[in-house]
Amino acid sequence: MRIVKTIVVLILIGAVGLAVWLAIAPPDLVRVGANYSAKIVCSNVFIASRDPQQVLKVDVQAPGHPLLRLMRVSVDRDSGEVHAGLFGIFGGGAALYREGIGCATVADGDFDAARLDFVADDIREPQPGEWPDGDQIETPDNMDVDAVLNDPALTGPGMRAVIVVKDGRIVAERYGDGFDAETPLLGWSMTKTVTAVLIGRLVREGRLDIAGAGLFDGWTGSPRADITAADLLGMASDLVWNEGYGNVSDVTRMLYLEPDMAAFAAAHPLDEQTLGGIGAEFLYSSGTTVLLSRVWQDTFEDPAEALAWPREALFDPLGMRSAILETDARGTFAGSSYMYATARDWARFGQFLAQRGVWGGRSLLPVGFVDWMTEPHPASNGEYGRGHVWLRPPNGGSGGDDAELPPDAFFMSGHDGQSVTVVPSENLVVVRMGLTPSKLGYKVSYLVDALIGALAE
Repeated sequence: MRIVKTIVVLILIGAVGLAVWLAIAPPDLVRVGANYSAKIVCSNVFIASRDPQQVLKVDVQAPGHPLLRLMRVSVDRDSGEVHAGLFGIFGGGAALYREGIGCATVADGDFDAARLDFVADDIREPQPGEWPDGDQIETPDNMDVDAVLNDPALTGPGMRAVIVVKDGRIVAERYGDGFDAETPLLGWSMTKTVTAVLIGRLVREGRLDIAGAGLFDGWTGSPRADITAADLLGMASDLVWNEGYGNVSDVTRMLYLEPDMAAFAAAHPLDEQTLGGIGAEFLYSSGTTVLLSRVWQDTFEDPAEALAWPREALFDPLGMRSAILETDARGTFAGSSYMYATARDWARFGQFLAQRGVWGGRSLLPVGFVDWMTEPHPASNGEYGRGHVWLRPPNGGSGGDDAELPPDAFFMSGHDGQSVTVVPSENLVVVRMGLTPSKLGYKVSYLVDALIGALAE
């Protein structure tokens, strides 16, 4: 009995010690998991009007790190605050919703700073007329296209939306259970291409030169001062970066532990091991896109004017009334990862690229800018364009062959199976959204190839 009592006491002491440790100094992995849980739930509740417990279970816990299964969340709809933690207690996860600029991770607990001084414009109402100018959709009957979209092997596991745009009109769409045409969906890294286009808008306005260097005061006197916006757009800045997911890395630390994402990314040094220096080596990095967000926002003297720019310069002209580009807790747009929009609005953006930056007869980008975006960056071995677009199908590196698509096809690609495929020679845009981890090996190229064949019938 003495031995049993001693063991019980030791177990209790260990449990108390563990609880104290988790409460006082939780490991970064726990903090990342807690803040990730809070952020994803926050955005999906306040932007997409989804149930918080369903989002936690389906979007956070099911596809993620095993630690996430122990996370619990609470939502205060009045204050816009979401809190999360291991067993609901440890990790201090927090996120805050702000009207018009979405949710921000509040890893430092400073909710006042995260609220920002910004008043959102009125919510845009549905517009009359046929898509894309308005919101009316009349899809023609096409049994071949229907057969493609009714094939789960082609639309992929976890599909939430597929939109097919042919000759500038939506000709077919499908939605997964619980999702519809009004559900804003997270684009993850597809947001990077939106950031590139926002920069193009400022180039068009004469407010930004992508060839200009000396981007940040903190880089003065450092070799980093030679980095240009064009280097960042081509993912060839030579800045050290770890884009690994699943554990604590540069990207997960930036997104879920740092209130000022741009300052964190800007503090990274050049990689001394790179042969050829700046512009010579391709390294995919969400940090570089956040730096680009800070670069273009700094062209405005008034931070509130910068916060209003995406809607004023891009979303409103394109009729993307659902689009929300989120900022971090200090007001920098998370242009690497966090834009929500309905599938139809993602399709509008894809159609805008297909039309080479022209909308409603007006060129919103410099002439030739989209062509420049889709030109292969020399450092990428033909895989990545100069302006944050992929030139190979999403998930093409997951093993196995891809379907052979027309050589002018280019792609927006996001985490867990988000994609917009633009095929100019076919006057085709295909949006595919879902929750489809790369380990499942889904390849959207087969869906696009099948649609090309079906539309040719």
